[in-house]
Formats: sequence, C-alpha cells, structure tokens
Amino acid sequence: MNPPIKPAIRLATATDGAACAAIYAPIVATTAISFEVEPPTATQMAERIAATLAYAPWLVCEYANQIAGYVYASKHRERAAYQWSVDVTAYTHPNFQRLGVGAALYRMLFELLRVQGFYAAHAGITLPNETSVAFHEALGFQLVGRYAKVGFKFGVWRDVGWWQLELQERLNAPEPPLSLADARALPAFRAILGNA
Repeated sequence: MNPPIKPAIRLATATDGAACAAIYAPIVATTAISFEVEPPTATQMAERIAATLAYAPWLVCEYANQIAGYVYASKHRERAAYQWSVDVTAYTHPNFQRLGVGAALYRMLFELLRVQGFYAAHAGITLPNETSVAFHEALGFQLVGRYAKVGFKFGVWRDVGWWQLELQERLNAPEPPLSLADARALPAFRAILGNA
C-alpha cells in the first residue's frame, strides 16, 4: 500500500466537470451506490458544479495533475426550517482510494460548512455498503435512520441508511446560513481554503 498523500484541495470549477463525471460514471453504471441510472455527461456535471457553488462548496482534490476525488454539499430539503442542514457526498477515483483523499476532502468541507453557518451534515448510503459506512462513522457520523426498500435498481429493492454529523453546537436563535459567495469573503473561510 502506498503511503498517505498530501492532497491539494480547492473549490471546483466548471472545467472539472469531465474529471468528476469520469469518477462518477462507473458508480452509476455498475453499482447501486448511486440511484441515478444514466451517468451524467461532462457538460451536465459542469452544470451541477456551477449550481452547487451558488449554494455551498464543491471541492476537488488535485494530485499529479489529476482529480483524485471530490465532495460537495447540497440542500437537505427545500422547506425553510431545514436551511441549517445539508446533505454531503464524497467520491474518490479508484487509483486514489485508501490514501486519505476522501477524508481530507470531507474534513475541509465540514470546516467550510461551519463558516457558512450550517449545523448538521447528512449522508445517505445505499445498503449494504460496509466501506462507506465505516468511512463515514470514522469521521463522526452516526446512524439516525433507515429507509427500507426505498429505491429499485438492477432488479433489487434497495435500503438507504442515513447518517448525521453534528457540525457545531446548536443555537436557540441561529442566523440564516451565509451564501457561499458571502462566506468566501470572510477571513475564516480564506484561512481554510486560501484564495481559491
């Protein structure tokens, strides 16, 4: 096994669409990890990156001029009372798995989400998936529920477990989360990610 690498992490741009799509495509096409059934094109992935960055971070890890992995946050639900919660997703290129890429990306994402003012991150995991469960629990996620037979893919009804990570102590009167654009202007944000 190779030693852990020190990843270079930055905010994604639309130009990362092809690399992110390439990482994601086999997951969609060959596994039940994702409930999508058609892999998005590079253009569609670039559009997703742009749409996400209007709300929350999408981070990529660059290593040896290659995108080794990516993570992002999205709205947990649309209703206003959910605005302090996000869903998070992480994917690593097969050549860079078990090198600490996903954990490094997630840890930076969580720091940035705290600066924005989010209080909880949620991860939905198609079950069974011992690797993903162990990965999320090692980062502090706790199981909070399970949707039984909620999705149908590859001829099988699939369960999805939900894990939650508390990002910071809850306040009784929280301020609305900052937009990513407003958060990027803060010294705390720049200290985490630099001027990306």
